[in-house]
Parts: sequence; C-alpha cells; structure tokens
Amino acid sequence: MANIGMIQRKGVIFVVSAPSGAGKSTLCNSLRHRQDLIYSISCTTRPPRGTEVHGEDYYFLTKEDFEAKIARGEFLEYAQVHTSHYYGTLKQSVFDILDQGKDVLLDIDVQGAEKIRHSADARIHEAFVDIFMMPPTITELERRLRKRKTETDEQIALRLQTARKEIPKCRDYMYIILSESIEEDLDKFRSIMKAERYKSHRLIFDEKKI
Repeated sequence: MANIGMIQRKGVIFVVSAPSGAGKSTLCNSLRHRQDLIYSISCTTRPPRGTEVHGEDYYFLTKEDFEAKIARGEFLEYAQVHTSHYYGTLKQSVFDILDQGKDVLLDIDVQGAEKIRHSADARIHEAFVDIFMMPPTITELERRLRKRKTETDEQIALRLQTARKEIPKCRDYMYIILSESIEEDLDKFRSIMKAERYKSHRLIFDEKKI
C-alpha cells in the first residue's frame, strides 16, 4: 500500500479502453514515466509495429506460447481482436504491482475490460476503475488511423467497423474521456486518477500515528 503519512492507500487498477486510433496508446505512453503508476505490459501474438520493442511495448508471443498460458490460467483477461491475434494481461504482473503499493495502468480493449469488470476476485473488483476514450467523430478516427500509416485500407476498414461496435459500450464504463489533444486528455485522466486515489474506501488510517 502507498504510505501517505498516517494514511495508507490501497492500489488502483486503471483500465483504459478505446477504439483503435482514438488516442489510448498515446495517453498511456505519456503516463509511463510516473513512478506511482506502473504500466502493465500486455502480451500479444501480433507482430511488432515500427519501433515496438519486446518487453517494453508488448510481450510478443507465439500463438502456441499464448495458448499455453491460457491453459495454465495465467491471464487476468485475454481476447482475440480484429483477426486472429490474441491480446492479454498477465494476472501475476498486476498483483505484483499492487503488492508494491502502487497503481496499475492497463491499456486493453472493451472485451478485456468487460472480463475484468466481472471478475470474481474481490481484490480486483475493489481496485478496478475503467475509462473509455471516445473519438470526437468517426471521421476524425479514420483520419488518425490513416495518419499513423501502419495499416492497409482493408485493415482500416476493419478497425472502423470494430469501432462502431465498441463505441456504444462506453456506457459500461465509470468514466468517458472525449479525446482531444494529448495535453487535454492527460489533464482529464489526472483528474480521474486524483479523485479515485482519495476515495474513502481506498484509505486505511494508521491509528498509531494519530
């Protein structure tokens, strides 16, 4: 637990979801330098894009390795996204961060968020906070996808189709961030983070220090 004087604070699991291209990865990458908020690196079976590095951006696994971890129950959540690629969050890595008294940042899709939201684990349920990043318009989302120049026209069309299915699920989330500039997105996230950290049920008084 994080120690703040006579109060100890329980760790929070901040889950951020968004349609591909809405700014989720940019937001999460901008938060990586915080010492009190640890980015949980996801596993995936898709190949690296551009300058992505194994162990920093994702753990890039073979399909066989990923499915072996599924069989052993090692994932907090996992899903197949877009085509046949798996994405997932290792359960133990999340608990390891919480055990350090720090908060966890998870960059996952709506399927993964739903699985964590309905987790039977009381510790996960208590720590869980989910945030949906909403693109201003589908037109703007398409512009952002084309700007990054990492997908073909067919892949962009598939991502836009997926986005139209994901956006209505924003109502399942505790918070919605309407994505604008990175500075504005960061300000909105920091406001949510501060409010959640100081909710009374996350704070434990150390009576010896009163």
